[in-house]
Amino acid sequence: MHDTPDIASIAKLIGDHARATILMAMMTGRALTATELSRAAGVSKQTTSSHLSKLVDAKLVVVEQVGRHRYFRLANHDVGTVIETLVGLAHRLGVVHVDTGPTDIAMRKARVCYDHLAGDLGVLVHDSLRQQGCVRGDGRELTLTDKGERFAEEFGVDLAALENRRRPLCLACLDWSVRRPHLAGALGAELLERFFALRWAARVKGTRVVLFSAIGERALRQRFRFRESGPALAR
Repeated sequence: MHDTPDIASIAKLIGDHARATILMAMMTGRALTATELSRAAGVSKQTTSSHLSKLVDAKLVVVEQVGRHRYFRLANHDVGTVIETLVGLAHRLGVVHVDTGPTDIAMRKARVCYDHLAGDLGVLVHDSLRQQGCVRGDGRELTLTDKGERFAEEFGVDLAALENRRRPLCLACLDWSVRRPHLAGALGAELLERFFALRWAARVKGTRVVLFSAIGERALRQRFRFRESGPALAR
């Protein structure tokens, strides 16, 4: 079959340990220099440049020239979703680097998954929106209900602007640490930006960790309430 997608070539690119580490470093959602990615992967700058060239050619990574500097980032949210899914698979299969330090705890509580919130608090947001009847759906793509539209607008989200983007509005993204979905898509990304704008949380420099203040976490839990013993989630 001539039209069969060549997933083997993509898998080969991601399967290299250094390239996989480089892609994981970009999961912060930020553009990074080759020097920064070289340090993250633990390989030489020359080797990193070679890896980046292959990733750019495969359209997994894009590069932006700003003056004398070149910045690299994941090509889009689809690539980020694939990487996060592979992280989840690795955890489920036990193919992990054991780290029981504070960073690991913080990563599990709240982290950036490319451009949206993941971890315990990310799953809380998803579960709350489902329980309140703001989103519905059985598969990966979710539907924002009328109640959800009102909720989002009251929270300061410009839905009209989001709908003009070439990106699904609401997606369920399987969380590798909680093993339940968190909210992705354009709305998931915008909610994370709102958390930052409201100063509920801030990113920890150089990591994927999102650190909520005590006030910010309390505000999040009040806005996105979830009853563990409540009725079945809306589908």
